[in-house]
Amino acid sequence: MSFIEERETMRDAPIGVFDSGVGGLTVAREIMRQIPKERIIYFGDTARVPYGNKSKETVTKFSRQIVRFLQGQHVKAIVVACNTASAYALDEIEKEIDIPIIGVVKPGAKVAAESTGNGKIGVIGTEGTIGSRIYDTYIKEINPDITVIGKACPLFVPLVEEGLWQDPVTDEIAARYLSGLIDSGIDTLILGCTHYPMIRSTVGKIMGEKVTLVNPAYETARELKELLRTENLLSEEKQGLGSNCYRFYVSDMADKFQTFANSILKYGILSAKKINIEEY
Repeated sequence: MSFIEERETMRDAPIGVFDSGVGGLTVAREIMRQIPKERIIYFGDTARVPYGNKSKETVTKFSRQIVRFLQGQHVKAIVVACNTASAYALDEIEKEIDIPIIGVVKPGAKVAAESTGNGKIGVIGTEGTIGSRIYDTYIKEINPDITVIGKACPLFVPLVEEGLWQDPVTDEIAARYLSGLIDSGIDTLILGCTHYPMIRSTVGKIMGEKVTLVNPAYETARELKELLRTENLLSEEKQGLGSNCYRFYVSDMADKFQTFANSILKYGILSAKKINIEEY
């Protein structure tokens, strides 16, 4: 096969997207919106969620297994649609594979650094993401004068997964989590977990109009599109919905995953296949 033929074949290959569970569907949704000609293979590690309270070594091990699975599906690029895995595993895995791979942290950090007016940025995320201080690192590489204030919000993930997106319980917990950030005077807030866009309206209402919310899922899809264009890997033909355009795999609870996915994805999904990720 010539280089040109190989490149054309690669253009038709799917994009691999993975997350610790269902949160990464917000990233997949943005990819569907912004790059509608692309095929997607999504893996949600629903048997081992959450990643936010696990060690770097464990998250890296899990991420390597998932990447091996996605490589077996012949993907042309991989999106780590999990802030914790992006923080803990991305740099190591990037050195080990020969296809493009991006995470959700850098795109969000870049836009936040560009958006702030007073140099005070807040980050909300899992305990793992906040504890890693990964957003601090990337933002200060761009502008060392920016102050970054992190706040772990561990209850947001189960609230989102229970579908309590607009509920008095979520409002109350969000108000408690975010009160300190309001007092800190930040003018930009990064939704540093892929679950959090589902409660964006609640967070925005509490933080107020003067605080800009940054959604890394949206920014990651933008960066992916530019990466594929640079690598000459953008798909040129729209795939029909009946042509295996979007495929979903999980490590457990396929029915529950399917129900959640159908509540947030425009086209919905017909099925989610359970696989034994420990084999990879």
